[in-house]
Order: sequence, then structure tokens, then C-alpha cells
Amino acid sequence: MRRLSLTATFLVFVLSSLFLHCEKSFSFNLEKDVRKVILSNGLTVLMLARPMSPTVSLYIRHRVGAVDEPAGATGTAHFLEHLLFKGTKTIGTKNLRREEEIIKKIYQVGTALDKEKRKVKKDLKVIESLTTKLKQLQDKHRKLYVSNEIDRLYTENGAVQFNASTGQDVTTYHVNLPANKIELWARIEADRMVNPLFREFYQERDVIMEERRQSIESDPEGKLMEQFFATAFIAHPYRRPILGWPYDMANLQPDTVKNFLLNYHAPNNTVIAVVGDIDYVSTLRIIKKYFGKIKARPVRRPLITEEPAQSGERRIEVLFPANPQIIIGYHKPNMPHF
Repeated sequence: MRRLSLTATFLVFVLSSLFLHCEKSFSFNLEKDVRKVILSNGLTVLMLARPMSPTVSLYIRHRVGAVDEPAGATGTAHFLEHLLFKGTKTIGTKNLRREEEIIKKIYQVGTALDKEKRKVKKDLKVIESLTTKLKQLQDKHRKLYVSNEIDRLYTENGAVQFNASTGQDVTTYHVNLPANKIELWARIEADRMVNPLFREFYQERDVIMEERRQSIESDPEGKLMEQFFATAFIAHPYRRPILGWPYDMANLQPDTVKNFLLNYHAPNNTVIAVVGDIDYVSTLRIIKKYFGKIKARPVRRPLITEEPAQSGERRIEVLFPANPQIIIGYHKPNMPHF
């Protein structure tokens, strides 16, 4: 028994050593094998061949997040993320000219409705009339496009984990596909960068407001976390919720979101990462074909208020009908910028 035990121990030691060696070897090779290319328009491309399965993971990350939002428009970055799933001028449309005409009317009525709702002395008859007119226009518009067309294209071509996320500093769009579908991805995503069409603007605004109600206002942990960050930062935009403050969210305007897109979703403010069963040459050729023709443009960033030094402990207490919870946090350096 003792000899068997010693043999088993030796095997565990050898296997552990081999695992550690492979881990170190892979981490070393990972850095060496990643191909980094910066296109003439400033787009950064990172590629890593891992032919373990005939699939590929594709990420697009823009250096823009909630901290870059203009005052009074919190939630813009997250709202834009949602709208970019609504299709483009080429994907989803049945009649682009008629679509653009009716979208313009929708924006005019929606803007007037928002303005009336903000008044101290609201005219309820005007609000009712504009609400009815907006719904009628939305019903007409719905006949001119195909909903969720991007999702359908990806799903029918074997995609999984098609999603996006918005953070304080970056916004990321990602999908996993069969390795032979890279060109499909490039065509769709380059089109989303250049030709998005903000369909269902006001319906989607209602969706994200409901998302806030469920994840923050009706959730004790979400409510506590929001107040926690608002206390941890007294000047820096990190104090603002990524979803936005309710008043700002209810008044987000099409022009605000469009200008945000044009300013930040530029190739020179973007990194693409491709990992999987790829050929470096052909993958780069596809990316250049679709993304390389997007013109670089200046990225104008707001002046970010520097957080003053904290001089003592800060506490916040949030009353909520739920079990007690506690969050303790410490300031630390932020992640490096890419």
C-alpha cells in the first residue's frame, strides 16, 4: 500500500509539473502568437489562432462608456448599445426611403411629447393627442421593416452568445461563430458601425426604463450598489449609474444618441479581437475589406472631473424591505487604457 501511495503521489507531482509547464508555456506563446495590426484608419486588430475547434470568437470594443456621456444624458451609451441591435439601412428594411420618412415624423412627435411632459403645467389633452399620434406612426413603421433581422442572420449561421455590454469606460459587442462565417460577421458589424437605423427608439427607451425598475428600483442589491457608487465618487462620472438616472433616461433624444455614435464609434477608437480556428492572412484581408474603408474621425472627449482625495470613511444607508446587506469597497487604480 505504501509503494502504491508513493507511486500515486509521484504521478500527481509529475502531472502537476507538466500542467504548470504547459500553462507557463502557453502564456508565453500567447503573447508571442497574438498578431496585432493597426489599419490605416486607426482600427486596431488583434488575432490569435487556436484551432482546437472549427469556431471563432469575435469581439468589437469601442473606447467609450458611461463616463463619456454629456450632462443630462446619462444612460446614452447603454441605450445606444440596445439600438444597434435594431438593424441598419440595409439589414431589416423593406423600403428605406419610406422608413426614413416615417422615422423623421416619429422623432418630431416624440420630441414634442417629451417637451410637453417636462412642462410644469402640462396640457393633458396635448399629451394624449401626441401619444395617440406617436402610436399610429409606430404601427405604420412596423410594416416597413423586419424585427430582429441581425439576430436571425447570426442564428441561422450557427452563432451563439451574440450579445453586448456597456461599462463605464468601454462598450463591447461579441459573438461566437463557425470559423467559415467570419466574412458574414464583418459585413454585418461594419454595416452596424456605419449605417445603423434607430428603429423602435421610443419603444426601446421604455424597455431600458423597465430594465432599471427591475434591476435597481425593485432590487435591494441594485439599489444599494447604485447608492454605493454615488457615495464612493463625489465628483467623477463613475458615480453615475450605467443605465442612467430616471429623468435623463425618460428624456433621451435621437440627436443626442446619434451624435454620441458618430463621435465615439470611429475605427480609430475601436479594437477588434478574433480568436479561434483562423488563418491570419485571410482573416486580416476580410477585416480590411469591410472595416478598412470606414474613415477615421476625431474623437472629442469631455473633460472628466478628477476625483478629489478622500479624507475619511464614507457611509451610506439605504432603507429597503429586504434582508440586511453590506458592501465595503476601496479605491484602487483603474484598468489601463488600450
